[in-house]
Amino acid sequence: MNSIETRNDAPEKQHAKRSNIAWWVFAAIALFYLLTEHRAHFLGALPYLLLLACPLMHLFMHHGHGHHGHDEGDKK
Repeated sequence: MNSIETRNDAPEKQHAKRSNIAWWVFAAIALFYLLTEHRAHFLGALPYLLLLACPLMHLFMHHGHGHHGHDEGDKK
């Protein structure tokens, strides 16, 4: 690569960097407004989300039931 090509790439990279920063700022502002405006809805649903988390964690942590005796059959 010569120096002319690298100088032409610099504005594109700066534009991409500025676009990325602008997107993150927009996302932070949107998250702030979602949390402040919908706090009552979220806090009202929180107990149900915790109750829903229990069976989901049991399912994913134990990988369901029925695999408990799998290793015993291989030993015989």
